[in-house]
Amino acid sequence: MNTSTITLPKARHLLLRMRFQLLGGLTFAILIPVLIRMSFGFGVIFSSNMQVTILAAFIAHTTGYLFYKRIGNFPGVAATGYILPTFALTYGLVFASIFFFRFDYSRFQAAASFIQSTLWYFGLHLATRRLAPYRLAIIPGGDVSRLESIPGVSWHWIRSPDRVIEYANGVVADLRADLSDEWERYIADRALSGTPVYHVKQISESLTGRVEIEHLSENTLGSLNPNQAYLKIKQAIDWVSALFVLVVFSPLLMFVAIAIKIDSPGPALFRQIRMGYRGLPYEVYKFRTMKRSAIIGDEKEAAITKAGDARITRLGQLLRKSRIDELPQAFNILRGEMSWIGPRPEALVLSKWYEAELPFYRYRHIVRPGITGWAQVNQGHVAAVDDVLEKLHYDFYYIKNFSPWLDVLIVFRTIRTMLTGFGAR
Repeated sequence: MNTSTITLPKARHLLLRMRFQLLGGLTFAILIPVLIRMSFGFGVIFSSNMQVTILAAFIAHTTGYLFYKRIGNFPGVAATGYILPTFALTYGLVFASIFFFRFDYSRFQAAASFIQSTLWYFGLHLATRRLAPYRLAIIPGGDVSRLESIPGVSWHWIRSPDRVIEYANGVVADLRADLSDEWERYIADRALSGTPVYHVKQISESLTGRVEIEHLSENTLGSLNPNQAYLKIKQAIDWVSALFVLVVFSPLLMFVAIAIKIDSPGPALFRQIRMGYRGLPYEVYKFRTMKRSAIIGDEKEAAITKAGDARITRLGQLLRKSRIDELPQAFNILRGEMSWIGPRPEALVLSKWYEAELPFYRYRHIVRPGITGWAQVNQGHVAAVDDVLEKLHYDFYYIKNFSPWLDVLIVFRTIRTMLTGFGAR
């Protein structure tokens, strides 16, 4: 087959290569501070505290870089915003471990390594943000027209099988469409040449952070089964951290409970039956943020919190915005009913309503419900069926990509949500 070539600016740049970024970061963040210390005395490199610090900084920097790159692969993530918290997390954990085991280390070397690690990757971001964007070539046919509405990608249509787009990051096609023999040969040729070929649904999920299930057979629910090993590890981490929160923050919990009693009549805790793990109902605990004597309509309407809801108390508005009202759910975590991170549990009446309206809604219960989750940090609070359908797509994305990397990203975004009040009602 005779083909002509459409040449685009080359996307791969030295500054974008993992090898350059990591080796450059290790040099800038570890080697240079060591050379500065050695300029005051060459023998410092042979001291045990310097050797311990170099090894610890190497582990913290490498782990931080891998976390930073992995988090940056998730949809809608401006990775530069996670440089500081990611490296603060890895350096903090590594050097806290050293301090706990009473190893001697150089505070100057540790601090210099952390500061220069963040400076290096911030500098890389400034240097690379104007480079060529992510480029994908689209093969016409089937359900591919919606792709152009997804931002952040340079889309290029291949109008004929005799055209090849060079330096594209991949080729996208609707592999379920009835493509001609020429297009099928074209796809095979691109795969053989080493160019990644993506199904339209696959690339759409990766760029939007949502998974849409249209037919039971296309997934057989198997591809959405969460990693069972991580499910158990996560439950253990949840239990230990929930116990820690309840013990350490018990004075705060007592203070909030007293403040609620003073602010408005009624109990300090709010209890509600919600749909939980594996479709089993359970009783959730939260700090009460609404007036107990509020006039309500039917049960379904009462379970929905609207924007500017008149039932919310003065103190309740603050508790909801800061998410402090969620802390008593640590008791639910200790009982194995919830997780810190997962699909947000709905009131039983709402869950039954959504199940009747939305196919596959029950499948979100395959993991433990969470205090925060992927849908919450992307979408906020919703109640209408159409909005809940979009929320369901976010929940399926979380289940399909169930991993510590995604959980770390959700933690970072939740902290931002607590500071901004995004999605609170």
